Amino acid sequence: MCKEICTMAFLRAIVAEFLATMIFVFFGLSSALKWPSALPSIVQISLAFGLAIGTMVQMFGHVSGAHINPAVTIAFLVGNHISFLRSVFYVVAQLVGGITGAGILYLVTPINTRGNLAVNALNNNTSPGQALVVEIILTFQLAMCIFASTDKRRTDAIGSPALSIGLSVTLGHLIGIYFTGCSMNPARSFAPAVVMKRFSTAHWVFWFGPIIGAVLASLLYNYFLFPYSLNVSERVAIVKGTYEPEEEWEDSRGENHRL
Repeated sequence: MCKEICTMAFLRAIVAEFLATMIFVFFGLSSALKWPSALPSIVQISLAFGLAIGTMVQMFGHVSGAHINPAVTIAFLVGNHISFLRSVFYVVAQLVGGITGAGILYLVTPINTRGNLAVNALNNNTSPGQALVVEIILTFQLAMCIFASTDKRRTDAIGSPALSIGLSVTLGHLIGIYFTGCSMNPARSFAPAVVMKRFSTAHWVFWFGPIIGAVLASLLYNYFLFPYSLNVSERVAIVKGTYEPEEEWEDSRGENHRL
């Protein structure tokens, strides 16, 4: 495990997750502020969140994978894509980054416009149970899109993963805002709640819904629809952070022979 985390690449990935989540939360929440001159529309907010995610994926995808979402990170852990320690560091970086982004927005926004800083809440008489199901569905489609659009095994023309993921987030917001303000991301919900000190009794929905939806998508995609041919020892090694793909081992062996 130490071999994985004691590297500059690992540090860069953690910093990338922090910065990506900070910028995403800042731009996303900014789009939902109630400016006296012009109230935001559902389409505007949806596009802002989608464009923010797409931009962050393009900027940081090659550094950390640009999860920008604790639910997505947990889904990648369940799907045997990252180690347990990496997932823990990622989630912490995302939560701290989100709080930082919301805090900066709070400081630069005029008092009469801050409102509740777009804290997620149940809308239109939506019950906690209904909200939970909605958040599960919204995040399920997002996670499925992420796994499908970033799968390196695909040989067909998949287009731009950043654009696909951004559109998936936009789609979720176009519907989810009416129910819950649309979370799909515990860091997005947690950050403004911390800054505003405003935790509702239904705040748990914005953790359990996205995490359950993302995990279900991970199980379906990675173990049924398009499973990876890994044995038990390889899967354990990935979780421990000690897995080295055979092609990488062959490359390193070749380099040793040349020395």
